[in-house]
Amino acid sequence: MLRLIRVAFIASHVCGHAMGDGFRVAITGTPGVGKTSVSGFLEAVGFTVVSVEELAEEHGCIGDEDPEDGARPIDVGKLGGLLSEVWAASPSGMVAIDGHLSHRLPVDAVVVLRCSPEVLKRRLHERGYSESKVNSNYEWELMGGSWNDSDGGVPWTEFDTTASEVVSVVDEIEEWASDGFKPKSLGSTIDWVARMEES
Repeated sequence: MLRLIRVAFIASHVCGHAMGDGFRVAITGTPGVGKTSVSGFLEAVGFTVVSVEELAEEHGCIGDEDPEDGARPIDVGKLGGLLSEVWAASPSGMVAIDGHLSHRLPVDAVVVLRCSPEVLKRRLHERGYSESKVNSNYEWELMGGSWNDSDGGVPWTEFDTTASEVVSVVDEIEEWASDGFKPKSLGSTIDWVARMEES
């Protein structure tokens, strides 16, 4: 599990991104990989953080709660279309969009958080997810599901959060942003299937 380091430590870091205007970066990945933890620490270093659910609520793009799993369906296509207009101009600062669908919104860069499928399975069981929901998320992570949505239009990168401390992931995100999100994208480098075969 991501180990939480004192916020005071990370808050002492300064994020000096080189971009003239602000930017919006998606913090995406399978449920349980640490998106909310990382986003919380990004907020501590000066990012404005907003969740996909909050955006969907604000723009009327969220449905009623599903009695099966408690989730509320989000019309990401509609939300993305509305935000394309609302977000036509760059923000005044650094904005992180927290959510496993955030990479489908009109952002300037995408951070995909990854986690060992076996560790992820344990985390999701601890959250009380149903067996079918655990298995579908396990498979999504195993296959690197978020990467299937990458069209090469904006920079993408990924981080393995399996045993990483939140502060180190946030430092790397800050470094990537301060370098203008370079490299733009090399595609996914984490291959859980190959790692399992090597074990």
